Amino acid sequence: MSQGIEDFLKLSTSEQTRLLFLDGTFILSIRYYGYKVNLYLYKNDYVEVFYNHKQDFIEKIQPLDYQHTRMKFYADQINIKSIAS
Repeated sequence: MSQGIEDFLKLSTSEQTRLLFLDGTFILSIRYYGYKVNLYLYKNDYVEVFYNHKQDFIEKIQPLDYQHTRMKFYADQINIKSIAS
């Protein structure tokens, strides 16, 4: 992770959301259990936004975990290359 993403993760959810909207690039959305997960590219890092549509709020924002089983949902739609590798 770049230094920028570490600072980004320290911000409030509302500030993170604002920065993603202004400076991030929306990549795609997947459905994952009770969430709509939006994938963004923010600077050089992929970030997942977990939106709970039943309760109508963003539950969490986190860096993409390349080891998570959720990756298969992304891999079916786009080619994600790890910035770290």
